[in-house]
Amino acid sequence: MGGAPNGDGTTFAAGFREGMRDALPIMLAVTPFGLVVGVAAVEVGLPVAQAIGMSYIVYAGTAQLAALQLIAVGSPVAVILVTTLLLNLRFVLYSAAFAPHLRAAPGWLRVVMAFLMTDQSMALGSQRYGRFPERGAKVAHYLGVAVPMGVVWTTSSTLGVLLGAGLPTGLSLEFAVPLVFLTLWVVAMVRGTAPVWVAGAVAGGVAVLARPLPFNLGLLVAAFAGIAAGLVWETRRGPAPRPSGAATARRGPTP
Repeated sequence: MGGAPNGDGTTFAAGFREGMRDALPIMLAVTPFGLVVGVAAVEVGLPVAQAIGMSYIVYAGTAQLAALQLIAVGSPVAVILVTTLLLNLRFVLYSAAFAPHLRAAPGWLRVVMAFLMTDQSMALGSQRYGRFPERGAKVAHYLGVAVPMGVVWTTSSTLGVLLGAGLPTGLSLEFAVPLVFLTLWVVAMVRGTAPVWVAGAVAGGVAVLARPLPFNLGLLVAAFAGIAAGLVWETRRGPAPRPSGAATARRGPTP
């Protein structure tokens, strides 16, 4: 599987390496985000096993932070569950958008990929499919992003739990949360096509305006607004033009 070429000659290994390289800047930003979530879990009083398990089972940083904030103020379980459900509804849209590109994977692997889906894998995958629609190894690229991202997230959040209050008080890791999404936004705007630019501009503006909303719902509203704007633009303008012949014909990972 690793050396078998796809229809355009791109191997699984090359696609996986490309995904890892694309994800590297995001992973650097995700690391302090994971530390923040781990520390927050300890600070609200979760036992170590539960605090660590949260990142492995829930595996959704924004939803985890929202849930921890609600736990801290003593919110009912029903409110916590509904809030995290609403925050994670965007992954249904992500899955529908990715289905045409990843349906070649066997059923068991699609289940794994669905669990590993994040905002980062969605953003980087969408950029790759939009810029190079004919390049193969799409499943490999997705895994090259999602697997290292999962390792970085669970490792950093586990360290946050174990270090807990031992981290310096002036470290101010809270900056990591907006940094992750800001990094995604910048990468998308630099590499994206017209629908991506429209979606990114709308989502960025709505995220700023919706920041006062409780339970971090501003991110959810911004995500849906951006996706809707991008879909409307693409529907009205037609498919985005393909890259130039030289870029389309290129094989292997992007620089």
